[in-house]
Amino acid sequence: MEMQVHTIAPVYDGSSRVLLLGSFPSPKSREMAFFYGHPQNRMWKVLARVACEPTVPQTVAERKAFLLRNHIAMWDVLASCSIEGASDSSIRNCSPNDLSCIFETARIEKVFLTGSKAYDLFKRYLLSQYDCDCMRLPSTSAANAAMSLDDLAAAYSVLSPYMKSLG
Repeated sequence: MEMQVHTIAPVYDGSSRVLLLGSFPSPKSREMAFFYGHPQNRMWKVLARVACEPTVPQTVAERKAFLLRNHIAMWDVLASCSIEGASDSSIRNCSPNDLSCIFETARIEKVFLTGSKAYDLFKRYLLSQYDCDCMRLPSTSAANAAMSLDDLAAAYSVLSPYMKSLG
């Protein structure tokens, strides 16, 4: 397995209230240079439903604007790792991202981890550094075929209170 380095910058600003963390970007996401880039990944459909937005953001610019408009910061737990394709189960030789840039800028109230591997990696490498409330959400990957789009939207609805206007 070849060592892969994370090259996608985090998305956040001063009004971000939640941090959504995956494990490490898939090859398709790295190629697209943005999170959840595989066309079969349901993240953007799920988030659009939870935000009650009529259209699913398609381009990188639309997705960044969506995240910021809805007070969501997004990044990944790992800065580098050895990984086979997009298989979280193959992850080895991990190095975590430094999340301090996000926590020092944004008003993060809760961290959500997108899948079991992201949750386990966060607990192992980062939880002790950041005094934050965290929760595991199901993976939106097509590999998680056990969950329908409706099931995922229901699970991700916990984001909804944070996505409302800051007033």
